[in-house]
Amino acid sequence: MRAPTRRFDYEGSGAAIYVDSFATIRRETDLSRIPADAEKVAVRMIHGTGQTDLVDDLVVHPRLVSSARAALRSGAPILCDATMVASGVTRARLPQDNDVLCLLRDERVPDLAREWGTTRSAAALSLWGDRLDGAVVAIGNAPTALFHLLELLADGAPRPAAVVGVPVGFIGAAESKDALASFADTHGIDVPFVTVRGRRGGSAMAASALNALAQEEE
Repeated sequence: MRAPTRRFDYEGSGAAIYVDSFATIRRETDLSRIPADAEKVAVRMIHGTGQTDLVDDLVVHPRLVSSARAALRSGAPILCDATMVASGVTRARLPQDNDVLCLLRDERVPDLAREWGTTRSAAALSLWGDRLDGAVVAIGNAPTALFHLLELLADGAPRPAAVVGVPVGFIGAAESKDALASFADTHGIDVPFVTVRGRRGGSAMAASALNALAQEEE
Protein backbone atom coordinates (compact mmCIF):
# COMPACT_ATOMS: atom_id res chain seq x y z
CA MET A 1 0.00 0.00 0.00
CA ARG A 2 1.30 3.45 -0.91
CA ALA A 3 0.73 6.68 0.99
CA PRO A 4 -1.17 9.41 -0.88
CA THR A 5 0.78 12.32 -2.32
CA ARG A 6 1.39 14.92 0.39
CA ARG A 7 -0.42 18.03 -0.83
CA PHE A 8 -0.80 20.03 2.36
CA ASP A 9 1.64 21.40 4.90
CA TYR A 10 0.81 19.83 8.26
CA GLU A 11 2.46 18.13 11.20
CA GLY A 12 2.39 14.38 10.73
CA SER A 13 4.02 13.22 13.94
CA GLY A 14 1.52 12.19 16.59
CA ALA A 15 4.05 12.78 19.35
CA ALA A 16 4.83 16.29 18.11
CA ILE A 17 1.14 17.14 17.79
CA TYR A 18 0.58 15.98 21.36
CA VAL A 19 3.43 18.08 22.78
CA ASP A 20 2.60 21.17 20.73
CA SER A 21 -1.08 20.95 21.65
CA PHE A 22 -0.43 21.09 25.38
CA ALA A 23 2.14 23.86 24.91
CA THR A 24 -0.40 25.89 22.93
CA ILE A 25 -3.05 25.43 25.62
CA ARG A 26 -0.69 26.60 28.35
CA ARG A 27 0.40 29.57 26.25
CA GLU A 28 -3.14 30.70 25.45
CA THR A 29 -4.89 29.94 28.74
CA ASP A 30 -4.79 31.70 32.11
CA LEU A 31 -4.70 28.84 34.62
CA SER A 32 -3.92 31.05 37.61
CA ARG A 33 -7.25 30.53 39.38
CA ILE A 34 -7.19 26.73 39.01
CA PRO A 35 -5.80 24.80 42.01
CA ALA A 36 -2.17 23.98 41.25
CA ASP A 37 -2.66 20.21 41.41
CA ALA A 38 -5.64 20.47 39.03
CA GLU A 39 -3.90 22.38 36.24
CA LYS A 40 -3.28 19.23 34.23
CA VAL A 41 -6.93 18.28 34.61
CA ALA A 42 -7.95 21.66 33.19
CA VAL A 43 -5.42 21.37 30.36
CA ARG A 44 -6.68 17.92 29.35
CA MET A 45 -10.30 19.06 29.45
CA ILE A 46 -9.39 21.98 27.18
CA HIS A 47 -7.46 19.61 24.94
CA GLY A 48 -10.50 17.35 24.67
CA THR A 49 -12.76 20.20 23.58
CA GLY A 50 -10.48 22.63 21.73
CA GLN A 51 -11.87 25.50 23.82
CA THR A 52 -9.33 27.53 25.76
CA ASP A 53 -12.08 29.68 27.30
CA LEU A 54 -13.38 26.58 29.08
CA VAL A 55 -11.19 27.56 32.01
CA ASP A 56 -13.48 30.52 32.72
CA ASP A 57 -16.36 28.15 33.52
CA LEU A 58 -14.43 25.45 35.38
CA VAL A 59 -15.31 24.85 39.02
CA VAL A 60 -12.81 22.61 40.80
CA HIS A 61 -13.18 21.38 44.37
CA PRO A 62 -9.89 21.86 46.28
CA ARG A 63 -9.68 18.14 47.13
CA LEU A 64 -10.66 16.80 43.70
CA VAL A 65 -7.24 15.61 42.59
CA SER A 66 -5.98 14.23 45.89
CA SER A 67 -9.22 12.36 46.57
CA ALA A 68 -9.63 10.92 43.07
CA ARG A 69 -6.01 9.80 42.75
CA ALA A 70 -5.98 8.19 46.19
CA ALA A 71 -9.14 6.29 45.29
CA LEU A 72 -7.78 5.10 41.96
CA ARG A 73 -4.47 4.06 43.51
CA SER A 74 -6.43 1.96 46.00
CA GLY A 75 -8.22 0.19 43.15
CA ALA A 76 -11.56 2.03 43.19
CA PRO A 77 -13.76 1.64 40.11
CA ILE A 78 -14.71 4.37 37.67
CA LEU A 79 -18.49 4.55 37.23
CA CYS A 80 -19.78 6.24 34.06
CA ASP A 81 -23.20 7.34 32.88
CA ALA A 82 -22.48 6.66 29.21
CA THR A 83 -20.59 4.08 27.18
CA MET A 84 -18.81 6.88 25.33
CA VAL A 85 -17.34 8.14 28.60
CA ALA A 86 -16.15 4.67 29.56
CA SER A 87 -14.70 4.11 26.08
CA GLY A 88 -12.71 7.33 26.32
CA VAL A 89 -10.73 6.22 29.37
CA THR A 90 -7.16 5.30 28.46
CA ARG A 91 -6.74 2.01 30.29
CA ALA A 92 -2.94 2.23 30.24
CA ARG A 93 -3.15 5.31 32.48
CA LEU A 94 -5.10 3.54 35.23
CA PRO A 95 -2.88 2.85 38.25
CA GLN A 96 -4.52 -0.44 39.32
CA ASP A 97 -6.18 -1.69 36.14
CA ASN A 98 -9.32 -0.20 37.68
CA ASP A 99 -12.74 -1.38 36.56
CA VAL A 100 -14.54 1.08 34.29
CA LEU A 101 -18.27 0.45 34.42
CA CYS A 102 -21.35 1.72 32.60
CA LEU A 103 -24.59 -0.13 33.36
CA LEU A 104 -26.79 1.70 30.86
CA ARG A 105 -27.34 -1.52 28.87
CA ASP A 106 -28.33 -3.60 31.88
CA GLU A 107 -31.63 -5.35 31.14
CA ARG A 108 -33.23 -3.91 34.28
CA VAL A 109 -32.75 -0.30 33.23
CA PRO A 110 -35.73 0.21 30.85
CA ASP A 111 -38.26 -1.00 33.42
CA LEU A 112 -36.75 1.13 36.18
CA ALA A 113 -36.80 4.20 33.95
CA ARG A 114 -40.48 3.66 33.10
CA GLU A 115 -41.43 2.99 36.72
CA TRP A 116 -39.63 6.06 38.03
CA GLY A 117 -40.51 8.37 35.14
CA THR A 118 -36.91 9.22 34.34
CA THR A 119 -34.30 8.57 31.68
CA ARG A 120 -32.43 5.31 31.31
CA SER A 121 -29.18 7.13 32.00
CA ALA A 122 -30.52 8.21 35.38
CA ALA A 123 -32.08 4.88 36.30
CA ALA A 124 -28.86 3.00 35.52
CA LEU A 125 -27.05 4.84 38.31
CA SER A 126 -29.16 3.14 40.97
CA LEU A 127 -27.70 -0.19 39.86
CA TRP A 128 -24.26 0.92 41.01
CA GLY A 129 -25.29 0.12 44.58
CA ASP A 130 -22.43 -0.26 47.04
CA ARG A 131 -19.89 0.16 44.24
CA LEU A 132 -20.55 3.87 44.58
CA ASP A 133 -18.70 3.89 47.90
CA GLY A 134 -15.29 5.48 47.29
CA ALA A 135 -15.62 5.28 43.50
CA VAL A 136 -14.72 7.92 40.94
CA VAL A 137 -17.92 8.90 39.12
CA ALA A 138 -18.09 10.49 35.68
CA ILE A 139 -21.28 12.01 34.29
CA GLY A 140 -20.60 13.26 30.77
CA ASN A 141 -23.88 12.87 28.95
CA ALA A 142 -27.18 13.16 30.79
CA PRO A 143 -28.16 15.99 33.15
CA THR A 144 -30.82 13.65 34.55
CA ALA A 145 -28.04 11.29 35.61
CA LEU A 146 -26.27 14.01 37.58
CA PHE A 147 -29.52 15.07 39.25
CA HIS A 148 -30.21 11.40 40.06
CA LEU A 149 -26.75 10.96 41.58
CA LEU A 150 -27.26 13.96 43.85
CA GLU A 151 -30.68 12.65 44.88
CA LEU A 152 -29.15 9.27 45.72
CA LEU A 153 -26.52 10.96 47.88
CA ALA A 154 -29.13 13.12 49.60
CA ASP A 155 -31.05 9.92 50.42
CA GLY A 156 -27.99 8.42 52.09
CA ALA A 157 -26.29 6.45 49.31
CA PRO A 158 -22.58 5.67 49.73
CA ARG A 159 -20.38 8.62 48.86
CA PRO A 160 -17.99 8.50 45.92
CA ALA A 161 -14.42 9.73 46.27
CA ALA A 162 -14.89 12.24 43.46
CA VAL A 163 -17.36 13.30 40.78
CA VAL A 164 -16.60 14.51 37.27
CA GLY A 165 -19.92 16.19 36.53
CA VAL A 166 -20.01 17.60 33.01
CA PRO A 167 -23.30 16.63 31.32
CA VAL A 168 -24.02 18.51 28.12
CA GLY A 169 -27.18 19.97 26.66
CA PHE A 170 -29.84 22.65 26.61
CA ILE A 171 -32.30 21.17 29.11
CA GLY A 172 -31.08 20.72 32.66
CA ALA A 173 -27.34 20.66 31.98
CA ALA A 174 -26.50 24.04 33.48
CA GLU A 175 -28.93 23.49 36.35
CA SER A 176 -27.59 20.05 37.24
CA LYS A 177 -24.02 21.35 37.35
CA ASP A 178 -25.06 24.29 39.50
CA ALA A 179 -26.68 21.78 41.85
CA LEU A 180 -23.42 19.82 42.04
CA ALA A 181 -21.34 22.93 42.70
CA SER A 182 -23.62 24.02 45.56
CA PHE A 183 -24.38 20.55 46.95
CA ALA A 184 -22.18 20.89 50.04
CA ASP A 185 -23.90 24.15 50.95
CA THR A 186 -27.44 23.02 50.23
CA HIS A 187 -27.25 19.47 51.60
CA GLY A 188 -24.19 19.36 53.83
CA ILE A 189 -22.60 16.60 51.74
CA ASP A 190 -19.11 17.55 50.63
CA VAL A 191 -17.97 15.37 47.73
CA PRO A 192 -14.94 16.52 45.69
CA PHE A 193 -15.90 17.38 42.12
CA VAL A 194 -15.07 19.15 38.90
CA THR A 195 -17.74 20.73 36.73
CA VAL A 196 -18.22 23.32 34.00
CA ARG A 197 -20.81 26.05 34.34
CA GLY A 198 -23.36 26.37 31.55
CA ARG A 199 -24.42 24.10 28.71
CA ARG A 200 -21.01 22.80 27.70
CA GLY A 201 -19.84 19.33 28.62
CA GLY A 202 -19.88 15.92 27.02
CA SER A 203 -18.29 12.50 26.97
CA ALA A 204 -14.95 13.67 25.57
CA MET A 205 -14.65 16.28 28.30
CA ALA A 206 -15.48 13.77 31.02
CA ALA A 207 -13.04 11.19 29.68
CA SER A 208 -10.32 13.83 29.41
CA ALA A 209 -10.77 14.70 33.07
CA LEU A 210 -10.65 11.03 34.06
CA ASN A 211 -7.45 10.47 32.10
CA ALA A 212 -5.83 13.41 33.85
CA LEU A 213 -6.94 12.22 37.27
CA ALA A 214 -5.72 8.68 36.60
CA GLN A 215 -2.10 9.72 36.23
CA GLU A 216 -0.08 12.81 37.06
CA GLU A 217 1.97 12.60 33.87
CA GLU A 218 0.54 14.91 31.23
